Amino acid sequence: MIMRVPLIAERLLFILVGVAGIVGVVLASTTRADAFEAAGRQPKMAWAAILFVSSAALLLRIPFVAWFGAVAVGIYWFDVRPQLKGLEPGGSW
Repeated sequence: MIMRVPLIAERLLFILVGVAGIVGVVLASTTRADAFEAAGRQPKMAWAAILFVSSAALLLRIPFVAWFGAVAVGIYWFDVRPQLKGLEPGGSW
């Protein structure tokens, strides 16, 4: 049983990051398209697609690709999203 703890922790982490990616898809889809351009980022639909594919890879446990997906979700949440929020009226995190 103790040997399975790292596997369970990894699976739980992938599920949590996958759900964060799904939330990111919704938020990216509801953000104005010109905000992405103003922030100097990839277009709105590109980020929605990146987050969708990343979430699918994480939730389906696609080997090796899931790690790239986790990085993409992290980039959105810790780099792109704060910059977009800074452009919106009243946009503090």
